Amino acid sequence: MTDLKPAEIVKELDKYIIGQDRAKRSVAIALRNRWRRQNVDAELREEIAPKNIILIGPTGVGKTEIARRLARLTDSPFIKVEASKFTEVGYVGRDVESMVRDLLELSINMIKSREQEAVKVKAREVAEERILDILLPAPGEKPGTNVHEFKDASADLKAVGDVKTAPSPSTREKLRKMLHDGRMDNRYVDLEVSDRAMPMVEIFSNTGMEEMGINFKDMLSGMMPKGPSKKRKMTVAEALDVLSQEEAQRLVDMDKVVKEAIEKAEQSGIIFLDEIDKIAGKEKSGGPDVSREGVQRDLLPIVEGSTVTTKYGPVKTNHILFIASGAFHMSKPSDLIPELQGRFPIRVELNSLGRKEFVRILTEPRNALLLQYIALLRTEGVSVSFEDDAVENIAQVAEDVNNHTENIGARRLHTLMEHLLEDILFDAPDIDEKTIVIQKSDVDEKFKDIRDDEDLSRFIL
Repeated sequence: MTDLKPAEIVKELDKYIIGQDRAKRSVAIALRNRWRRQNVDAELREEIAPKNIILIGPTGVGKTEIARRLARLTDSPFIKVEASKFTEVGYVGRDVESMVRDLLELSINMIKSREQEAVKVKAREVAEERILDILLPAPGEKPGTNVHEFKDASADLKAVGDVKTAPSPSTREKLRKMLHDGRMDNRYVDLEVSDRAMPMVEIFSNTGMEEMGINFKDMLSGMMPKGPSKKRKMTVAEALDVLSQEEAQRLVDMDKVVKEAIEKAEQSGIIFLDEIDKIAGKEKSGGPDVSREGVQRDLLPIVEGSTVTTKYGPVKTNHILFIASGAFHMSKPSDLIPELQGRFPIRVELNSLGRKEFVRILTEPRNALLLQYIALLRTEGVSVSFEDDAVENIAQVAEDVNNHTENIGARRLHTLMEHLLEDILFDAPDIDEKTIVIQKSDVDEKFKDIRDDEDLSRFIL
């Protein structure tokens, strides 16, 4: 879906996110520009840098949701990271370069899964041959060595030939047909699986180790002697799945996968930097703010374009798209260091949500909150419906509480719905009345005390 037009991208986002048209347009244009750049002449292509975006708005208005849905729309490697978990070099915390390594790991897993899917049929055929080798012992091998419950299996095996002699091609084909028909699925076999159990080791390293590209798990597995393969008892159907996965991994060329993954991460990777406002602000004399500006300085070369060393090889960040977001209620984008501000040329302010938006959020999206509760209660045989007046009332309460207490946007609706339906959700398994209609009066009754008592409202909602 990487060749979607901007209007089509916005249309897809509209299915899950209410409002915020400017943010959707900016993101759609940025995605389409990735496709346009790929079709530009090679000489100019390298000169076109991505236009990074900052989404500015209070919590609960859809910043992260836009990023999440964007990830599902595109075939690009996409990761979301919290900027607040990074610390300046020299302090305990994650190195900013680790997000590029995480992006590459994700890219490798994506392409590896795709390649394994491509060789799935071939892997299944090879696994089938290995199962037939187990079911039809070689000459001289005692029948039943690898087949459990041989009394039950012997009739089937004798039906296709004498297992004490070398199996003929026709015998093997008859057994293969039985395998395809599922007649052997419940037979038990002993399957040799390698025992690669590794002790769990948690290593807290400073950035130096990550820069050298050292993978401790790989290093330790090379130093420690490999455990002997062990036999596991499983059904033929399970053994086929295990062997198919094993063969699929063998058939995939990991050198090719890594090469393609690095290119994909470099050319179409997207990193969503959440909570960037938490590292904004001027340097203070000490305390927890000491590394804020340091994190910005460390982020700068990554966003500008640099080469990050990974265990798979160097990765250039010049064409990775960065989308940052933050509430900026305690700071503002101009509090970021000027160089970092310059690397985020597109700034979009998301609107606060009110009653009209809350009504639409409750009812319109494919994953609308009311639909979720209706589906949950349907599993108990309880049919719940909401009158239009009741929905309007819930939205109005959400707006009022957000205005009088902390504004947490659409997340307020989750709190209200849980409070409104608490009794029904608790009693649903034993309730006699299986059809329930939520009316405006029910909403008024449930929220009456909380609406009147602002202190209670702050405490509960």
